[in-house]
Amino acid sequence: MKAIVVTDPGTPEVLNYTDVPTPAVKPGWSRIKVMGFGINRSEIFTREGKSPSVQFPRILGIEAVGIIDETTDPERLPIGHKVISIMGEMGRAFDGSYAEYTLLPNEQIYPITTELSWPDLAAVPETFYTAFGIFKSLQIRATDKILVRAATSGVGIAVLKLIKGLSTDIQVTGTTRSDTKRQALLDSGFNDVIVTPDANLLPDNVGSFDKIADLIGPSATRDSLKHLNEFGILSATGELGGVWALNDFDPIFDIPNNRYLTGFYSGDVSQVKIQEMLTYLDEHQIDVHPTKIYKLAEIQAAHQYLQGQHSFGKVVVINA
Repeated sequence: MKAIVVTDPGTPEVLNYTDVPTPAVKPGWSRIKVMGFGINRSEIFTREGKSPSVQFPRILGIEAVGIIDETTDPERLPIGHKVISIMGEMGRAFDGSYAEYTLLPNEQIYPITTELSWPDLAAVPETFYTAFGIFKSLQIRATDKILVRAATSGVGIAVLKLIKGLSTDIQVTGTTRSDTKRQALLDSGFNDVIVTPDANLLPDNVGSFDKIADLIGPSATRDSLKHLNEFGILSATGELGGVWALNDFDPIFDIPNNRYLTGFYSGDVSQVKIQEMLTYLDEHQIDVHPTKIYKLAEIQAAHQYLQGQHSFGKVVVINA
């Protein structure tokens, strides 16, 4: 089969499109014919050698959509059934989805029911699952004034779409570091855009919000809390700021009174939760179409685009 193998960490050029043996099924695992997958920033970090636990050579890829090709659990995972897989240790402890086929633990494979096309479905797993978790945690009301930080990211656009699917009247503001992306955000459905060269600091005059989806993460969390209305909710879900933890954080002093701080861990996955998300997408007619679609052989270009200054929204790779 064709696959993308990283032998040594580095730039997108280390993503080597090559032939490798198709993985053989073993007890407790099933083989997926990969129809598509999204590109995630965590895979870029791993490709660059910033995931200490990952040993090379490795086939990256933390998510996949496809069909069961060979199974060791025919009752739950019959051959030909549509499935999603996200997280676990795929693409890290064992080879992931950057391939025509991938071998996965049965408990990490989730049968689904959906009429989405393969490109649209490929945009959903990690991105919309994370966005849906954020969306639910914010307990959104029609009167809320909402801020999405790092709005041009795939998750940022997905959060917007989920909110607007609930009600197009809800006021949502997005942030970006680049003025050139302002119009694209407005065209996507944001009501207003804040351009802030320092992603970690909002301008003092932007006011405050009832709900904030902070995809920058710990490097911006304290700043986000300063812009949260009383009884508002901040979801600090993301690490786009390159900081992984809130060091020396004192909840009593760092969280203003009567504000709420939460987050969402996309590794908490179940078939019920995935199907709940897919049902919401269907019932509210959410547009999940990706911004960019590449083929497996074009994986280097996909990584280059996502890392580039003009990146916007979700990037997927399709084998179908």
